[in-house]
Amino acid sequence: MANAENLDAKIEQLLNVEKQMRLAGEIVGTRKAAIDILQLCFEAKAWKTLNDQIVVLSKRRGQLKQAVTAMVQQAMQYIDETPDIETRIELIKTLNSVSAGKIYVEIERARLVKKLAKIKEEQGLIAEAADLMQEIAVETFGAMAKTEKIAFILEQVRLCLDRQDYVRAQILSRKISPRVFDIDASKEKKKPKEGDNMVEEAPADIPSLLELKRIYYELMIRYYSHNNEYLEICRCYKAIYEIPSVKENPAEFIPILRKICWFLVLAPHEPMQSSLLNSTLDDRNLSEIPNFKLLLKSVVTMEVIQWTALWDTYKSEFDNEMVSGKFLSEKAAEDLKQRIIEHNILVVSKYYARITLKRLAQLLCLSLEEAEKHLSEMVVSKALVAKIDRPMGIVCFQTAKDSNDILNSWAANLEKLLDLVEKSCHQIHKETMVHKAVLKV
Repeated sequence: MANAENLDAKIEQLLNVEKQMRLAGEIVGTRKAAIDILQLCFEAKAWKTLNDQIVVLSKRRGQLKQAVTAMVQQAMQYIDETPDIETRIELIKTLNSVSAGKIYVEIERARLVKKLAKIKEEQGLIAEAADLMQEIAVETFGAMAKTEKIAFILEQVRLCLDRQDYVRAQILSRKISPRVFDIDASKEKKKPKEGDNMVEEAPADIPSLLELKRIYYELMIRYYSHNNEYLEICRCYKAIYEIPSVKENPAEFIPILRKICWFLVLAPHEPMQSSLLNSTLDDRNLSEIPNFKLLLKSVVTMEVIQWTALWDTYKSEFDNEMVSGKFLSEKAAEDLKQRIIEHNILVVSKYYARITLKRLAQLLCLSLEEAEKHLSEMVVSKALVAKIDRPMGIVCFQTAKDSNDILNSWAANLEKLLDLVEKSCHQIHKETMVHKAVLKV
């Protein structure tokens, strides 16, 4: 009891000092008085008094910004020293209410919200944690370090993915441009000009830019896996593979390279997929996993792939990837078969102008109905141009040319013919001249 009275007396004394300094406009004195009051409460472990004094000091008439900033920063150091979780939450909420709407303590408020969200997540309240984090728009904070901004937005994305809010996760992820990870940090550091905002140093627990790059792409893999967007997942793994620390370590790059190969084969046929397929085949590190090099070569080569033989060869690898990877679902096996069938149809269309449906089904190792279904799907998705004559049972892969194309091709053929005639006339004239010269001699 005596201690409490003694504490109250000391606080009262310091409050008078703080008032004199504040009214005199003494920044250093006001700041020191406010910090000393908080220090007294902390040393006495009077947590309720500490919360009350923070509110009282922040609401005093004409309170200086520098004093409020120093007070919030000082109180933030006490958060980890609190005896229990309830006291900690109470202190964070007090500091949150004090810093709300004050632009000069916006960074401190963002860090407080992040701490509170972490506590809520540990308690299993993921939805609450995600809602808390989304209140803060760190992309507008000019004084916050770039790495801290990115880390904060990535935490927002992660919590949205944990609560399966994929729409909001996508919106938040678009606040980060992937190009930001490729900027050389050493070149970027330059002396601030006069009048520029001073950017704070990021706290020690914030990962480096390359570590953030990996976290970003791992979160994007989680997002794209929701809709089985295999090509985008592949591009994310490719970006992780390009990180120097990963590319130099075989223990790290081999599992990632395997995933790149699987997702390339699973991705639908399109120009981006073909480009990535060829660039991956040219990679020297692919020789470390010869099985996958053969798999990619078989997909690139314009030859029909026997599904049963391929599945027997790679089934164990595929099952291992499903167990360890968690991004290959049960649907992935069906999609793999679908891609092989599509590849085979494209190969057939390259070699045949017209083919019977029965022969096509034989080449694809499918029934007539399945062959027709897969062919129709490819035509609808515009991956292929084909017409099926169902009564005759004939598939025609030739594109129907319009009258302009036919006329243009005729004109081109006539031009070639006239060029040949001209060259022939020139050669005949040349031979005639040579013979005349010989006769004169």
